[in-house]
Amino acid sequence: MVRFFKEWYQRKFSDPHAVTLVVILFTAFLAIYFLSGLLMPVFVAIAIAFLLDLPVNRLKSVGVGHGWSVTFVVSAFVGLSLVTILGLMPVVWQQGTNLLQEVPHMFTEVKSYLMTLPEKYPDIVQAEQIEHIIGLTNDKLLEWGQVAIEATLNSLSDMVALIIYLILVPIMIFFFLKDKQELVAGFSRFLPKERRMASQVGKEMNQQILNYIRGKLIEILIIGAASTITFIFLDLRYSVLLGVLVGLSVLVPYVGATLVTFPVLLVALFQFGVSPELGYVMLAYGIIQALDGNLLVPLLFSEAVNLHPVTIIIAVILFGGLWGFWGVFFAIPLATLVKAVVNAWPTTQDEQTVTAT
Repeated sequence: MVRFFKEWYQRKFSDPHAVTLVVILFTAFLAIYFLSGLLMPVFVAIAIAFLLDLPVNRLKSVGVGHGWSVTFVVSAFVGLSLVTILGLMPVVWQQGTNLLQEVPHMFTEVKSYLMTLPEKYPDIVQAEQIEHIIGLTNDKLLEWGQVAIEATLNSLSDMVALIIYLILVPIMIFFFLKDKQELVAGFSRFLPKERRMASQVGKEMNQQILNYIRGKLIEILIIGAASTITFIFLDLRYSVLLGVLVGLSVLVPYVGATLVTFPVLLVALFQFGVSPELGYVMLAYGIIQALDGNLLVPLLFSEAVNLHPVTIIIAVILFGGLWGFWGVFFAIPLATLVKAVVNAWPTTQDEQTVTAT
């Protein structure tokens, strides 16, 4: 057994470039895992700067100076973000508050309907079963209510930190874009010279991450806007709130679309009842999801590395459990990173020599 592990170690780690790659990945993982709470604004600023680097380069290619390009792009990004937050968030907050206030009424109607089932179907449904289900639902609603109250109190206590982040993140984005070459050169000084594999993985991931972030943001905007407009046209209540939820659901492939179906169905059911209007809402929602999966996603992510759906779901569960929302958002790039490392890793010393020659 010792000989087996010794041979495996020599085969996989005899190349110093491979050791460098492992050290870089392990150090980055530890820094993100243990310092994510402190460094999250930095990570967010890096991700946004990475996304805004493309329009900056486009402006530079048409003759605009580097400093003016960075200033214009960052100013436009901050302006659009403020317009979106100030214009959209109050509506979403108001509709979310109204929906939460209506939940007890919805639950009462559901309870009344369930209590009629033993009379209609005495051979199938028993009154004790219905009471047991209602009791479990009551307990779960109380539990969710406590969680919501705690989350509200925590959000109030974190409001000052949020305001600080809203100031610091744009400033960091500006300097990450303005001094990108100097920052990259300074960081490279601390890396070993034997980093051929790390450079290979970095080049492979650079375009993949850019395509993913850009495509995912475009997908969120298109699906969210299309859903909101459709729900407004169908006169569905809480249309903006539900449209935002549908747009954000694309962050979690497969799972998000399934989860957001329930609030759309429940709101439409309580508003229209079992009627043709309910069918129109669900048909329109199904068409949006079908167009997203069969048309929009292939167009936006045609250059991305193909991953099996099971791999994507496992990545969402794993990285989401480690880093929450941002782990879910970057689950596919991180899974692609793992795949790129596996592809770049040498199998044997002979194969590595052949590849080098």
